[in-house]
Amino acid sequence: MSTTHTDELLAQVAALPPLPGVYRYFDAQGVLLYVGKARNLKKRVSSYFTKQHGGTRIGHMVGKIARLETTVVRSEAEALLLENNLIKSLGPKYNILFRDDKSYPYLKITGVAARDGQGAAPGQCYPRIAYYRGAVDKRHRYFGPYPGAWAVKETIQLLQKVFRLRTCEDTVFANRTRPCLLYQIKRCTAPCVGFIPSAAYAADVHGAETLLRGETQELLQALERRMLAHSERLEFEQAAEVRNQVTALSRVLHQQSVESLSDKDVDILAVKVAGGRACVNLAMVRGGRHLGDRAYFPVHVEDAAGVFHQEDADGAEPAMHAGCTVEAQVLAAFMAQHYLGVPVPPTLITSEPVEQRLLEALSQQGGVRVTAVHQPREQRRAWLEMAQQNAEIQLARLLAEEGSQRGRTRALAEALDLDLEGLDQLTIECFDISHTAGEATQASCVVFHHHKMQGSEYRRFKIEGITGGDDYAAMRQVLTRRYCKVAEAQREAGGAEVSDRRARLPDLVLVDGGKGQVSMAREVFTELGLDVSRIVGVEKGEGRKVGLEELVFADGREKVYLGRDSAALMLVAQIRDEAHRFAITGMRAARAKVRTGGSRLEDIPGVGPKKRARLLQRFGGVRGVADASVEDLATVEGVSHGLAEEIYRALR
Repeated sequence: MSTTHTDELLAQVAALPPLPGVYRYFDAQGVLLYVGKARNLKKRVSSYFTKQHGGTRIGHMVGKIARLETTVVRSEAEALLLENNLIKSLGPKYNILFRDDKSYPYLKITGVAARDGQGAAPGQCYPRIAYYRGAVDKRHRYFGPYPGAWAVKETIQLLQKVFRLRTCEDTVFANRTRPCLLYQIKRCTAPCVGFIPSAAYAADVHGAETLLRGETQELLQALERRMLAHSERLEFEQAAEVRNQVTALSRVLHQQSVESLSDKDVDILAVKVAGGRACVNLAMVRGGRHLGDRAYFPVHVEDAAGVFHQEDADGAEPAMHAGCTVEAQVLAAFMAQHYLGVPVPPTLITSEPVEQRLLEALSQQGGVRVTAVHQPREQRRAWLEMAQQNAEIQLARLLAEEGSQRGRTRALAEALDLDLEGLDQLTIECFDISHTAGEATQASCVVFHHHKMQGSEYRRFKIEGITGGDDYAAMRQVLTRRYCKVAEAQREAGGAEVSDRRARLPDLVLVDGGKGQVSMAREVFTELGLDVSRIVGVEKGEGRKVGLEELVFADGREKVYLGRDSAALMLVAQIRDEAHRFAITGMRAARAKVRTGGSRLEDIPGVGPKKRARLLQRFGGVRGVADASVEDLATVEGVSHGLAEEIYRALR
């Protein structure tokens, strides 16, 4: 057993059961290091502490382990799903991690078509097709997910050409008195003014759903039968309408080059690894149509690969992907994490072989039998080759961008005599103040580390209690509010480095301004007992021309002019401009809120974003809502009579 770990930890390892489960390693500061799964927890976890790992990555990780947590599950499939759920949500350092903070877009068909046209609101009798992103609602039908917004919009255009379904909002639909332009250009059948019976419209909705499911041959045959039936009943106008639908559908299918109608829902997954980075390119085929692709870039690839290969060499138990390449490991990690929140199609075409146990786990979770094809033929092979080429292109682009950004970071570190050894961890925070003639003052704080802007860590501060237009007082307030907790954390730690990055002083604090703003920042840092040498001001150059900026230091150093073509100045300008953009957007939103009285409507209990949007759209703004009667307010979708009374009282 290891002599570098506590007796309590080693005793916990020795007492583990020989059952399937998931284990988690933490360091002394409570930071999660690694999440793993095991068929036999006792055998797998013991291997970390009974073997010599030397100077390998797994050795570095094991040396940091101070605490262990385990969860026993019923099967290895459950362990795999739980492992990747924890990896995706917690982001441990030694696991391959795919971060995707963007929800996928869907195509939504609202409501349920009422074929008899009775007992439903007009909007329900005539469902609309729409682009949608967010949580699903059982009252509507959703198709997707799609790789991007353009794929959804292209599909909507396709459905408009063939079935001419409406796309207008219910509020617009309910108040039309004559057809809109879409009817004139033959993209809508104008159900808003009763130009099509609800039963005929419902048949078009059914046809659109059939097309979205990829049942194109069945759809063409059904349309042909409808056309013949109309002809036999001498309904030649209706037959001509259906004939036009068949012609439009045939033309669209030809334009889409659907060569394999049997592949209704397929995902194509290609992996490329180079330069310590990896790219997984996911292409989607839905309803037999190739909808495009999206690239994903995991983090921690090198650390995770080092731990994985050492585990495989230890041979404590058969690895999940024994003997596989880094590419196959990256692919397995992507599949396990990606399909936790996205429906998995029945067929996957992959550039690397996939472990059968992973497919079984995905089948168990999705409720559909999932198969993977590693060496496809014909059309599928063309799809895979295209995905592989796109993965290679996207990875080359990423490496070029990162190389350029890394070079800028190094140039700035060299210009300011910063520690080059911690270049990858270099953290910069930049502040800017924005207002219009003193109104709605906002301060922004943007964050840069790991050679890129970190949008999820941006902050906005509402500045109050100062004289309008006093930028110095605003800067004092925002710096005090941002760093008072940092100073407190440092005092509690006795001056030692704090593990929590949010409570740690950044390597560089940029303020958009010259000597005045820097002096104010120095006063704040001196009062808080923080290092003033980290404060740098970005002073406008002569004539406020871009490229002539100078850096002003709070610790008394002379100003520095980096040069118009300096890579360091490019990085400073990039961060400063981002802080300025973030401050301006916040200020404009706050100003608009004040001027329209939006906050009054937001403060009414029971009026959420959707209802507020419907009210504003129906009555043309807050003033129109305030002037509306209770009866008028109650006609808005989702607004009950009781809520209408509350809105009426609150706005008077």
